[in-house]
Amino acid sequence: MTTTYLWTPPPVPSLPVRGSDQRLPVNRLFFVGRNYHAHAVEMGRPVDKSVERPFYFTKSPSSLVESGATVAYPPETQNYHHEMELVVAIGKPGFRVQAADAAALIYGYACGLDMTRRDLQLAAREKGRPWDLGKDVEQSSVVAEIVPMPGKVIAQGELAMTVNGQPRQKSNLDKLIWSIPELIADLSLFYHLQPGDLIFTGTPEGVGALQPGDRIDGRVEGVGEIVLHVGAAE
Repeated sequence: MTTTYLWTPPPVPSLPVRGSDQRLPVNRLFFVGRNYHAHAVEMGRPVDKSVERPFYFTKSPSSLVESGATVAYPPETQNYHHEMELVVAIGKPGFRVQAADAAALIYGYACGLDMTRRDLQLAAREKGRPWDLGKDVEQSSVVAEIVPMPGKVIAQGELAMTVNGQPRQKSNLDKLIWSIPELIADLSLFYHLQPGDLIFTGTPEGVGALQPGDRIDGRVEGVGEIVLHVGAAE
């Protein structure tokens, strides 16, 4: 029996894969909050790993856009921020995975940007409300091509980004508070991880405001580069 719909369903969100004409279908978008000490401090929420666990938020897969795009400066904000991150692409299912076995779930990596309506996020945070209006913003999950690295754990490498050629963020993946295997293992306690899940592993210090006309260039050593143009406000 053929299923019919009231209107045409949206296409499956997907990303290009380096060296392949096949695209990676994206399932879910997970984001790790405050996973670099210096960023946690600049956000006013230092992290003590000895007594804390990672925390996460999610975004709609429909918020996904590819590197090189121009996105409109979003509505209802006066403080639109960039957050440069390493993204892990999950390639195998896993549930309650041990950190020692987490690498088996990795398909590859990409550069990513978590674009944020910071004023709305902080207002929600102060009132103990969900962050959705600040974080789950249309066209706010920017990802470059997926670079296949099955089973490989990246533990170090420079992460850096500029705005209009001026340095904004620069750090090293060895400064992650929770490593990639630790994140996969912890997240798999809450979710049955599936191929196509993407994990944005956190952003370092140096987040800041953007204006219409700005250009973001970012890179992660050994992974790739990402570009984003900020368009006019709607």
